[in-house]
Amino acid sequence: MRVKIKIESIGRLAILILLSLQSGLFADNAKFFESKVLPLLKSKCYKCHSHESGKMKGGLTLDSRTGWEQGGSTGRAVIPGNAEKSLLIKSVRRLDEDLEMPPKKPLTDEEIQILVKWVNDGAYDPRKVDESKMVQAPDTEWWSLRPIKKPTVPKIAGVENPIDAFVLAKLKEKGLKPSEQADRRVLMRRLMDSLHGLPPTPEALAKFINDPDKNAYEKLVDSLLSSPRYGERWARHWLDTVHFADSHGCEHDVFRPNAWPFRDYVINSFNSDVSWSRFIKEQLAADYFFPDEAQLTPALGFISAGPLETSRAGTAPITFDYLDRDDMVSQTMMAFNSTTASCARCHDHKFDPVSQEDYYALQAVFAGVGKGEIEYDLDQKIAQKRSKWQRYSKAVKKNDPQVLNEPEVVALVRQGKEKIEDNTYVWQQLQSTQYKSEHGQQFNVQEDGSILVSGNTPEKDIYTISGDLKFARLGSFRLTVMPHASLPKQGPGRCGNGNLHLSEIELQVLEPGASQSISLKVHKAAADWNQEGWHINHTLDKKTESAWGIFPKVGQQHSAVFELEKPYILKPGSKVSVVLKQLHGGSHVIGRFKLEFTEAFNMDFFLPQEILAVIRTPENTRNAQQKAVLNSYLFKGIVEKELAQLPPTSKVYGASSLWSHAKKMEEPIKPKIVHVLKRGDIDKPGKVAIPGAISSLKNLPDRFELDPNANEAQRRAALADWLAHKDNPLTWRSIVNRVWHYHFGKGICKSTNDFGRMGSEPSHPELLDWLAVWFRDEAKGSLKELHKLIVTSETFKQISKVDSSDKGISVDQANSLLYRMNQKRLDAETFRDSVLQISGRLDLTMGGPGIKQFVERKGPQATPSLNYYEYDWSKPEAARRSVYRVVWRGIQDPFMEALDFPDMALLASKRENSVSPLQSLVLYNNKFVLYHCQVTAERLKKESNDLNQQVSRAVDLIWLRNPTQQEQSLFSQYAAKHGLEALCRVLLNSNEFLMVD
Repeated sequence: MRVKIKIESIGRLAILILLSLQSGLFADNAKFFESKVLPLLKSKCYKCHSHESGKMKGGLTLDSRTGWEQGGSTGRAVIPGNAEKSLLIKSVRRLDEDLEMPPKKPLTDEEIQILVKWVNDGAYDPRKVDESKMVQAPDTEWWSLRPIKKPTVPKIAGVENPIDAFVLAKLKEKGLKPSEQADRRVLMRRLMDSLHGLPPTPEALAKFINDPDKNAYEKLVDSLLSSPRYGERWARHWLDTVHFADSHGCEHDVFRPNAWPFRDYVINSFNSDVSWSRFIKEQLAADYFFPDEAQLTPALGFISAGPLETSRAGTAPITFDYLDRDDMVSQTMMAFNSTTASCARCHDHKFDPVSQEDYYALQAVFAGVGKGEIEYDLDQKIAQKRSKWQRYSKAVKKNDPQVLNEPEVVALVRQGKEKIEDNTYVWQQLQSTQYKSEHGQQFNVQEDGSILVSGNTPEKDIYTISGDLKFARLGSFRLTVMPHASLPKQGPGRCGNGNLHLSEIELQVLEPGASQSISLKVHKAAADWNQEGWHINHTLDKKTESAWGIFPKVGQQHSAVFELEKPYILKPGSKVSVVLKQLHGGSHVIGRFKLEFTEAFNMDFFLPQEILAVIRTPENTRNAQQKAVLNSYLFKGIVEKELAQLPPTSKVYGASSLWSHAKKMEEPIKPKIVHVLKRGDIDKPGKVAIPGAISSLKNLPDRFELDPNANEAQRRAALADWLAHKDNPLTWRSIVNRVWHYHFGKGICKSTNDFGRMGSEPSHPELLDWLAVWFRDEAKGSLKELHKLIVTSETFKQISKVDSSDKGISVDQANSLLYRMNQKRLDAETFRDSVLQISGRLDLTMGGPGIKQFVERKGPQATPSLNYYEYDWSKPEAARRSVYRVVWRGIQDPFMEALDFPDMALLASKRENSVSPLQSLVLYNNKFVLYHCQVTAERLKKESNDLNQQVSRAVDLIWLRNPTQQEQSLFSQYAAKHGLEALCRVLLNSNEFLMVD
């Protein structure tokens, strides 16, 4: 008997990793693995939602020799010396459809032969598991898990800032001294890069340099922190951290048109200096903690910030539930706690005290939430009103007697009865009526006064009905479309399916003696039935492509009432005309209709015939059925009217219990049951997971005490409380370390997303703990206070350049002890925004939908084709700050990518600083640079006609200083020969511009 084992999710990368480690393919296997393979392994596996390299169904992993020696459920994957009997070789040869790997694209014959040779030669594999780092039981003594206690600040004479005291104490231990303070030019550029992501203007810099106030630097810090530019700069850091983008990513990488409100929320939160604990709670559970602040709904975009795989969600919903929640768990724990909890997906974490049960407890928190478009109101009063009427609307649909018998509902229905029974409208048809069809259809008057249309059915037509009215004034008119046996499907339209499309409707009056008709403006319209997407309001929008339709309710009578903007006084002898424009095509023309007019204006209800019949029945003779029909209709009409009068809702792509697998549900999803999966296998569910967090923090509960019927918002709120708790050491250490990283180029703990044993240990553990406690208790979670403390320290103000003979070079080459400041390169957004500012084009308009800085075309499937090169940089919106550009997750902007903009399929805790020839080519030749060098040159020419002055001004704008005599001479010669725009390219590509000292 042969047992088939289906192997899945082992990537081509995992196979090549083995190749790189075996048979001497590389001279230095360890170095190659560490520098090239391991970073790729982590990133590629994350894209596939697999927590470790090369994982296959059946428990097989290829991340170590132990993995393939132990094998999966079928035993060893590799038998050294015998390729023919090795499962790995059988799989890559794809001789059996159940043993195919990699599953999407087979290996080449050459690659397979290399594997065969490796196995036959003994399958040499130098990799070993470091047993010393593996945790067999929770190790709560690891530095990041220990409770935070505020260390004593070292006492150093003349030192006021605690940061300096801790840094100086560490330097003293190593026999080092801090560097001297940088000059004001360097400090202002450094400070503005850190807080704004923009350079100072030459004018602002000169003002600061010449400010005699001894507190000039502190005043500059305060002004920068109070500027809205601060929120834009620091929001981008957080968007990196939570891998926010404007598209789904994955196979169906489609656009999220309403992702941007989360970006604006983050910007506004930083500018408002929302406390860190509240920031956590808003993003995880704003709907629970702040139900009366609907404007915070965009905060829920945090949970949905990452990718969404929709290609196979319909065929494997349970699998995709787990995969989508895996991203939510990874993002939440890394962003707020710098913890790699998702590494425990298939077994207890190998290196940190995170159990597999912990991981699935975190998954259970998100077990009732999906990603999709959430509607919300920015105005809280509107939000409350909408909530009330939506509740009533649900009650009407369900015929809920408990709600429908509430005193307010009963009172509203009573008022409705009084209104309609006191205002029974008198309707009148036109007298001496004339009919016209532009395409020659015939009109036949029926006994009830309705018109039956016959003759050849045209694609489109316009009916004009004219006649006299005996009213003194005209307030509203009604169009009734009616079925008839002669019409397809009994009509009321002449189309084959009985439907009709009324594109536009006009009302005209020709007064006696006048040569031209007066068009009366129709103010609003209502109908008893609207086809989805074909609303009666479309008859008023002046668009021929939209219309009113009634499908699928064909073969029935329908009414639409049109009310004028204001009543019109009819002069005796006036001729009234109604024009029915049916311009959509497809023979969707009206087959039978009736037109009636009334003096009534500002009507509350447009009553169908069955309701009029009840009203005309004396109240004391109405039966129970008639009363129920009237009450139901009245309240439904009131609800619909109230909802229709509310302004349109805003939308944000966020977390919601009304969404599942990119589909909106009618009712909120109840939290699903999450199982602890044995070895992460969806087909091997274990015990049911209880919502909770990690168990290694002994001061906090690891499982949440929730009612069994707790909704998903309560679960998210419980996690938010756990994360924001004052006794959670990971939270407070994580955020101060993250902020430190962006100011100094690296964190006190360099691995900002990983405080575990595979991450780095802090260079200044006492300083990290002091900052964490100070930030939590004294600064009350204020990021602006934290920024101010850091950037006003002498440590931050040091020069970055030191002499090669300096002792620090030999003692502390990596500058971990901070004896000097770290030099930083402009990141992608700062480069672009700086160029925009220098050219004079920078548009500081804030907020709103993202700017698509590419030309979009339809792709072969759902994912479009984006061409960044064809984008027109002269467009006004092209001058907005880079934080407002659309970031397409799977189709990066080549310019931004070359400058190390991160892959938003991943959680990007920090930007890389690569150096490559491609960067130079991009910075010299990209259309953005070429266009803005031209614009900058035009600016220079407008400011002066003298070439030498133009050159000097160019250096001042870009390098923020005057050129030396030699630079002035050389640059002027260059500009005279090649043009000012060419000189601008040179200056923008220089280290002096690209590097921040």
